[in-house]
Amino acid sequence: MKNFSQNIQENYNFSGEHIDIGVALYENEIFSDTHVSIPLSTLNRHGLITGATGTGKTKTIQKLLERLSDAGVPSVMMDIKGDISGLSMPGEYSEKLQKYIDKFGDLEWQARGFPVEFFSLLNEGGAQVRSTVSEFGPFLFARVLGLSSVQTAALTIIFKYADDHGLLLVDLEDLETLLSFLATDGKNELASYGQISQATIQVIMRQIIVLKSQGASQFFGEKSLDMSDLMRVDDEGKGQINIIRLMNSLRYPQLFSTMMIQILTELFGTLPEIGDISKPKLVVIIDEAHLLFRDLPNEILSEFEVIIKLIRSKGVSVIFCTQNPMDIPEIILSQLGLKIQHALRAFTAKDNESIKKMAKNFPVSEFYDIEKNLTTLGTGEAFVTTIGENGNPTPLVMTKIFPPESRMDTITDAELASFLSISPIFASYKNPINPESAQEILAQKMMMIQSQKREEEAEKARIMTEKERRKNPTMTDAIVESVTKTFGKEIARSVGTKIGGRRMGSIGAEIARGILGSIFK
Repeated sequence: MKNFSQNIQENYNFSGEHIDIGVALYENEIFSDTHVSIPLSTLNRHGLITGATGTGKTKTIQKLLERLSDAGVPSVMMDIKGDISGLSMPGEYSEKLQKYIDKFGDLEWQARGFPVEFFSLLNEGGAQVRSTVSEFGPFLFARVLGLSSVQTAALTIIFKYADDHGLLLVDLEDLETLLSFLATDGKNELASYGQISQATIQVIMRQIIVLKSQGASQFFGEKSLDMSDLMRVDDEGKGQINIIRLMNSLRYPQLFSTMMIQILTELFGTLPEIGDISKPKLVVIIDEAHLLFRDLPNEILSEFEVIIKLIRSKGVSVIFCTQNPMDIPEIILSQLGLKIQHALRAFTAKDNESIKKMAKNFPVSEFYDIEKNLTTLGTGEAFVTTIGENGNPTPLVMTKIFPPESRMDTITDAELASFLSISPIFASYKNPINPESAQEILAQKMMMIQSQKREEEAEKARIMTEKERRKNPTMTDAIVESVTKTFGKEIARSVGTKIGGRRMGSIGAEIARGILGSIFK
């Protein structure tokens, strides 16, 4: 259909840098000469990739990461299932793959791997991602602990105390030491910040113990993740793909989802303002994004909304991936320019109502029955719309996604070990650093306080003993006093007699008694 092809070509023909992700589809016909592209200059308007399980969503993400790397754009990807790690290895040719490639006409496909760095949260195999407790801040840390609003307020006061007293909270032991101090020797100092019950402090300490039992001690500490390590380009100009492996962390969604919020917060806080640029400095892809927003407190959601809105001016693009667009809060959804929608499944009346509602979120199309097609898209097919170079949404187009050129499967343990053995980034994060922090400072302070208490108690005991001795003199004290007085009298009498005879004896005795009495009195 000439009108369809012309329409798509005109709206997806970009003059600036762009990446091709597939070709147009209309009425089951593939238009191999009509490429569907994404302009890199508007990719920082963020994006959304959605679709039911088994519709090709992961392969679309993989292809997008390949294209970004070729364009010199670094990326960060959360790998929940481990299958995205295949980006590091060349793809494997097969007859099934060739049949898929043939659908694109003269598509050039070359098996190749891409520059990948592996990171890990909880022993998944990769450079250890770390963050200090101070960097997390009270609100994010409270979310990880699962604290109530009252307990979160108490934790905020505790963090304020630490800031005011120069106590760096590096790891969980630092926070535990601070809590122990504030519950005992430091409770009078804490009182000036507000009343915090001992029960609240005990609850926080118990939750930290639970967190440590999940293996989180290896996450909180130094060296914390340097954002510049995520923004590298290799010697050939290809963007580094940073894969954060989270297979073991899936059991603790609060931890890894909060970690992603913290990374975005850190990027927002450290990167300079650069405004609109020809391509992003970094693309962050958050898979299983529904876990990010599950039970997210309104305070954090409000701050996250601001970060998403403003971080694009720092050259960062954020792309959320989930099964259903309804998983994303509306205040976030409204800020996402790129939309790649794979097939949805409708099993209930409620599902059908949701699909009707979702169909209205796409630009009106003169070519597609969006509501109907949302449930009939094939594997590897998706509706695509993005923000054009003119700032307007492009027409919705059904797209056949190009196949990845890297391995569409996981890598083996041996292959992973080989990568890590030559990775300078893995080596730089391998061993934790233990700087002087709250634990060491407070331990010394508590030792001084205890030493001072012992000295004060010893002085009190000495004073009490002295008072008791004077109040109730012992037999020894009485004998000493009696002997002293008798000895003094005899000396005085002898001196008086020798100096003045009988007449002077009394005078001499008085003089001697006065002298000796003043000495022994």
